[in-house]
Amino acid sequence: MNAPSRTQPGWQRGFWSLIVVQCQGAFSDNALKNLVIFLILGMGLPEGTRNALVPVVGALFAVPFILFSMMGGWLADRLSKRTVTRGIKVFELGIMLFAAAGLGLRNLYMQLAAVFLMGVHSAMFGPSKYGLLPELLPLEKLSWGNGILELGTFVAIITGTMAGAFLSEHFAGMQYWSGLMLAALAIVGFFLSHGITPVSAAAPDKKFRPNFIAELWGQTKIMQKDKALWLANCGNTWFFFLAALLQMNLFIHARDALHLTETRSGLLQAMLAIGIGVGSAVAGFASRGRIEYGLIPLGTIGLAVSGAALAWPGMGPVACACWLVVLGFSGGFFIVPVSALLQHRPAPDNKGGILAASNLMSFIGIFLASGVDYVLASVLHLGPRAVFLFCAVITAITAGLIIGERPAALPGFVRRTFHFREGRSGAGTIRGGGEHPIVAREDATSF
Repeated sequence: MNAPSRTQPGWQRGFWSLIVVQCQGAFSDNALKNLVIFLILGMGLPEGTRNALVPVVGALFAVPFILFSMMGGWLADRLSKRTVTRGIKVFELGIMLFAAAGLGLRNLYMQLAAVFLMGVHSAMFGPSKYGLLPELLPLEKLSWGNGILELGTFVAIITGTMAGAFLSEHFAGMQYWSGLMLAALAIVGFFLSHGITPVSAAAPDKKFRPNFIAELWGQTKIMQKDKALWLANCGNTWFFFLAALLQMNLFIHARDALHLTETRSGLLQAMLAIGIGVGSAVAGFASRGRIEYGLIPLGTIGLAVSGAALAWPGMGPVACACWLVVLGFSGGFFIVPVSALLQHRPAPDNKGGILAASNLMSFIGIFLASGVDYVLASVLHLGPRAVFLFCAVITAITAGLIIGERPAALPGFVRRTFHFREGRSGAGTIRGGGEHPIVAREDATSF
């Protein structure tokens, strides 16, 4: 289905309804996941056991994306993405009621199972959520829409992270209330999902392939035929690997190095999310109707610098919070053009499948981050600052690879931003062109 034109009435209501529903889901995801992490940190477990359990929570949330993302992609193509969204909200209600029971019984296994099920919920929702954007928005607003989506998502992450910390402290002994509150939010999300504009199924005859590995392989082969799409997918996977590793390390850093309470630790997580949200919004506006490749190396450089700063000895909570904002802001610059590429370039009848494959691979990145975190912290016995330095080094290497692949992207963005005159538009941009925005020809073979 083609994106609506700039003048098509009603796209604003559908778009903003999607944003609110996504924010509610992201809030609930993070509130539950971080609540379980804070409850684990407060159990008084031996340090080795505690440090091993924190990445387990991250892994349990990531594994469903590996197992079920392709099914989510099939649903997004086979059915209306609006219908899938509404069904996911009903599923979320059941999960949160189960979580309330696990929290009330103080059963860690049920709590971990609820985290896993919320991962299933998000894996099934991801392809429909991102696939709806190009169906609801005019093409020239796609980068802007991605900026708003990422801003809203990370505002929800901020509040969800803080809520997890708040609930862990203020409902001690009565954690079933936490689950019931999250169940009530799922009901709110279900009713809000009715505001999303109805869209047609992209491929109603698409057959389901239960072998998700074969389906993933098929989708990756399609992506590899389009170099820009494939590199965007690799960048997306790398970003989520890095973000997950930094977030897990931050939990340990806040407790062991900065000696913060759960609530103040949650505030540090919020600073990271604030940075990503604001950076995403700024990146969306800075793109000015195009997919702006120059933001990608700029964001990667910022990630490397701020990661190295966080490794500096003797840094207090305030300085740490400031650098986390810079880190997140840089991440927003990176992820907005990458997400827009993943949504724009696939064929309409296979958009859900491509987005599902990208979603799956991003959570392979998150799952690998859990393993790397375990090796660095529990096997090599590296402290949190050393892990930050490790992240900075691999990010600096990534920045070098990106600049080497597309050396003109960053200078081109700088020239456009400061209104320097150019002979022609940079390759790989989407620009408004009347009713049919155009993509530069060379974009098909370059990133």
